[in-house]
Amino acid sequence: MALEITDGNFEETVLKSDKPVLVDFWAEWCGPCRMVGPIVEEMAGEYEGKAVIGKVNVDENPGVAGKFGIRSIPTLLVIKNGEVVDKQVGAASKEALASKLDAQL
Repeated sequence: MALEITDGNFEETVLKSDKPVLVDFWAEWCGPCRMVGPIVEEMAGEYEGKAVIGKVNVDENPGVAGKFGIRSIPTLLVIKNGEVVDKQVGAASKEALASKLDAQL
């Protein structure tokens, strides 16, 4: 299951992670986010132990969304060693997201 990432745990969970992190910025009311959600959840199980997969609800955590300039959702960031190394704006296939994450493993 994807981790719930918040303004409060973002630094510890994402920026200080020793593994690559896929962060899904989403909201309840966003249709494309609901399409990507199950893919992110599936990937969380498949990448367990290799990468961190998490979700940030932008309505509940505006601080992190603002820090990364998230203007449209879903936006998925791949973060490694505290730096954004890849980005996907809008819905994407599981294959597309997996290839972005695999490139950082």
